[in-house]
Amino acid sequence: ASGQNNVGGKQCVALRQELFFSSAVPHQPVPPLAQTLQGYLLALEPLLPPEELSHTRRMVQQFGKPGGLGQSLQKGLEKRAWHTKNWITDWWVQWAYLESRQPLPVHSSPAISLPKRDYSDWRGQLVFASKLIAAVLDFKAKINTGQLPVEYMRGKPLCMELFPLLFSSCRIPGPKHDYITHHGRSRRSPTHITVVRNYQFFQLEVYNSDGSRMTESQIHGQLLRIRSQSWKTDKEPMGILTSEHRHTWGEAYNRLLRDKLNKESVQAIEKGLFSVCLDSPVMRISDEKYASRMAAQVLHGGGTFSNSGNRWFDKTLQFVVGEDGSWGLLYEQATAEGPPIATLLDHILEYCKKPDPKRAPLVPLPMPKKLYFHIDREIKRDIENAKQNLDILINDLDVNVFNFRKFGKELPKQHSMSPNSFIQVALQLAYYRVHNEVCPSCDIASQRMFRGGRTEFIRSPTNQTLKFLLAFDDPSISREAKLQLFREAVEAYSALTEQALRGQAIDRHLLGLKLQAISEGLSIPKIFMDTAYGLATHWKLRTGQVPANTDSVMCFGPLVPDGYAICYNPQADHVHFSITAFNCCEETHAETLALTLKNTLCELQELLQPTQVAFC
Repeated sequence: ASGQNNVGGKQCVALRQELFFSSAVPHQPVPPLAQTLQGYLLALEPLLPPEELSHTRRMVQQFGKPGGLGQSLQKGLEKRAWHTKNWITDWWVQWAYLESRQPLPVHSSPAISLPKRDYSDWRGQLVFASKLIAAVLDFKAKINTGQLPVEYMRGKPLCMELFPLLFSSCRIPGPKHDYITHHGRSRRSPTHITVVRNYQFFQLEVYNSDGSRMTESQIHGQLLRIRSQSWKTDKEPMGILTSEHRHTWGEAYNRLLRDKLNKESVQAIEKGLFSVCLDSPVMRISDEKYASRMAAQVLHGGGTFSNSGNRWFDKTLQFVVGEDGSWGLLYEQATAEGPPIATLLDHILEYCKKPDPKRAPLVPLPMPKKLYFHIDREIKRDIENAKQNLDILINDLDVNVFNFRKFGKELPKQHSMSPNSFIQVALQLAYYRVHNEVCPSCDIASQRMFRGGRTEFIRSPTNQTLKFLLAFDDPSISREAKLQLFREAVEAYSALTEQALRGQAIDRHLLGLKLQAISEGLSIPKIFMDTAYGLATHWKLRTGQVPANTDSVMCFGPLVPDGYAICYNPQADHVHFSITAFNCCEETHAETLALTLKNTLCELQELLQPTQVAFC
């Protein structure tokens, strides 16, 4: 047996491992109140006119005064921190994800598009999909047997408890908020995955009767059977329902599950270890636009006439494999997040370099089980509405993916700058040049150095960034002065990053204070009803660095209608970017920002190396 015998023993190992993974990691601290309030006012300085700032300053002082409401809420948070594994994570997941009523595609779930594989037909698609499935099962075996090495950051261990939760988990829609089900912890842990082709779902067992994992050739044989059973028919795209507004999908979900057959099929999808989407070919497109098209395909399926019906957006892990060599991963954020996903993808890529290690046992395998649905008039109407709404959302999203080849993370390093801070200041400058204003921006910092920690925001712009933006295009200011201001802006951003990595950033703490008031039955404090707080949390720039060792592109939609989302993956001598914006907003334009960003990066290179850059 290869790594998966004894289901009960497997659970014990996973439990012991989970305890080990989180016990070596300290609890997340509650930052001092005065420090957070001071940091909040500092963050508002570049964003607000002086009179508004002084009004907010008075309000913040009132909130934080000795014996005031702020101190009382702070004590409540400190008490909560004492009695829970992590004082903010459950609240954050509930508030940021489960209570959000927006559709999961575009608005929430990130997509990662990976470098094209060297095949271009359905045969290659199935061979690669078999290898991919085997690779993910190998990763899962490492988690279950305690062989997955604990990850470290700056010499400190990271909390690993998200890893076992990636499998057999699913988000379930509810009327006021969603919830997550984790089936991997049950006594009879699921042993199947879900494969979707031509909108038809199949339950595929991936373990033999003795508990061993199926070999690649066994999986390949089963995928051939699925292909032969899923020719294009007039099947309704059931998966489209999961793309709806969460309240609408919640109502349709309840209608769907009234029927016994439907309930069995939905539960098979929810319990599956993960999903594999075997996508149909998409229209040929120019090389220049190919990367953008592929990122969009993974993100939302390309529309109801393309592959959107091949998704079950509530599923934590969905791997997308196209017929043209394209592939990627879509993940649901309430359970999964960037760094564990990057670790999984690194494992898959390493595994795919090796030949198939095992010969297939000569045992007949049961036919993959096709999942059927009984569709009445109401469900048919729900599907038609969901199709219309998803196509509107997809047509509204502008996706621009490009590879900036002039330099990568080595350039900032040569000048003793953090590559991430360098790129963040460049993004601010590009935005300022397009819109002639600064805006609230968030970058994601991991909090996995704390037990049960998830993420924190690093905010831009800083006062130092604003000074640099105002100076950069001013011809009366010398190159030396601009270079000094640029260094100060980059260093200020690096300092905020350090603060976030110590668990001392401001945004989760402010949210915690607000939710603490609500949990105590108090009215929301005035500081959070102030227009300044609304402005400061209207994230017009949602950014994220993909910490990947490969040329992958991450992509998600903006957080606000008049905003952008920018992901970047810096490699040694190039940087992959994806920029998204909504077409319905006349002010934002992904292509304009992309072109401005390219020019801005070239000019920053010239600022650092004036003699070495002839043209860009």
